[in-house]
Amino acid sequence: MEKHSIQPKCHHHDVERLDDRRLVVAIVINMLLTLAQVVGGIISGSLALIADALHNFSDAASLLIALVARRIGRQPPDHFKTFGYKRAEVIAALINLVTLVLVGLYLIYEAIWRVFEPQVIEGWMVIIVAGVALVIDIATAILTYTMSKHSMNIRAAFLHNVSDALASVGVIVAGTLILLYDWYLSDTLLTLLIAGYVLYQAATLLPKTIHILMEGTPEGISINEVVNVMESVEGVSNIHHLHIWQLDEHKNALEAHVVIANFIESEQIKIALKAELKKRFSIIHSTLEFEIDHCNKVCC
Repeated sequence: MEKHSIQPKCHHHDVERLDDRRLVVAIVINMLLTLAQVVGGIISGSLALIADALHNFSDAASLLIALVARRIGRQPPDHFKTFGYKRAEVIAALINLVTLVLVGLYLIYEAIWRVFEPQVIEGWMVIIVAGVALVIDIATAILTYTMSKHSMNIRAAFLHNVSDALASVGVIVAGTLILLYDWYLSDTLLTLLIAGYVLYQAATLLPKTIHILMEGTPEGISINEVVNVMESVEGVSNIHHLHIWQLDEHKNALEAHVVIANFIESEQIKIALKAELKKRFSIIHSTLEFEIDHCNKVCC
C-alpha cells in the first residue's frame, strides 16, 4: 500500500520538473531570438521585425513569470496564506496580460509614427531573421502545448507563441513584398496587425483573470442552480448567504448558511451536501453554517 501511495507523488514531481525544464529551454531560446530580431530590425530598418521582437520578449518574460509563479504556487498553505499560494499563477497571468496591452499600444504608436517618417527596409534581412523566428516560435509552442491544457499562464504563453509564429509568417510576406514590389507600407500594416492581435489576446484573457482575482462565481456555475440542488437535499429548509468563488484556476469554494429542521441530523446533512456540491459543481472546499428552522418549530 505504501508503494502505491508514494509512486503517484514521485511521478507528479517528475512531470513538474520536466515541465520546468521545458519552460527554461523556451525562455532561453526566446530571449536569444529577441536579441537576434532587435539586431536584425535595426540593421534592416524593419519596424515589423522589432515589433515581433518585442512580442517575443513579452513571451519570454511571461514564461519566466509563469515559471516563478509555478514554483511559488507549489508551496503548501501556512499561517500567512491559509488557502496556499496557487493564485500566484493567476497574478502572473494578470501581469503578463497588462504587459501585452502596453506592448500592443506601443506598437500602434510606432506604426503610426512610421507613416509620417518612412524608412528604407532591407527585405532579405527581414526574411532571414523572421524565418529563424518562425522555427523557434513553433519549437516553443510545441514545448508548451501539453502544459497549456492545465494552466491559464502557460495557455496564454502558448497562444502568444502561436501568434508569434503567425506574425513571423506575416513579416516574411512583408519582406517578400518589399523585395519584389518595394511595398514598404506593408511593414507598417503588418505591425498594426501584430499589435491588433496582441490586444485581442489580452482582451480575451484579461476578464477571466480579473474575475478569479475578484472572487467571482466560477464560469458555468449558476447560483440559483446551486441553491436548488442544496435545498433538494433531505432535511434542508433554506439556503442563504451563499458565496461561491475560485481558489485558483481549478479549485472552487463555497460558503453558505443552511437552515435545517432538526440539528441532530446536521452531520448527515452536511455529508450529503458536500457530496452533491463536489459531484455536481466540482466544489472541493465548502464551509457550511447550520441554523435551526424556528418557524417550523413554532408551527409544530
